[in-house]
Amino acid sequence: GSVVASYPYDDSPTHRLTGVYSKSADDEVFKYLAKAYASHHPIMRTGKPNCPGEEGETFPDGITNGAQWYDVEGGMQDYNYVWANCFEITLELSCCKYPPTSELPKEWENNRESLLTFIEKV
Repeated sequence: GSVVASYPYDDSPTHRLTGVYSKSADDEVFKYLAKAYASHHPIMRTGKPNCPGEEGETFPDGITNGAQWYDVEGGMQDYNYVWANCFEITLELSCCKYPPTSELPKEWENNRESLLTFIEKV
């Protein structure tokens, strides 16, 4: 896990594991939506999720192009964009994939304003 808003494309023509910016035709729209979410999240907006084992990982403005972060061939985000014209971003909300129940109220507070802002973009 991490704390970042990722946008298409997740796959790249070279299929290098990481570091390839794979720009979609709607790149500016995706960046706008990702920033709308990230800018209201107290951790995501810093661009420094500080996840255990990945303490040096950074994401400017709390967002990343999927393939630049790591290449995923055949991902749902890209599939839906290409074949169904759905504009999706992927939200990584926690360093822990399954946070304990006791942490859920904090996670809600971290994401509430971001979710409302994202919904307003519709």
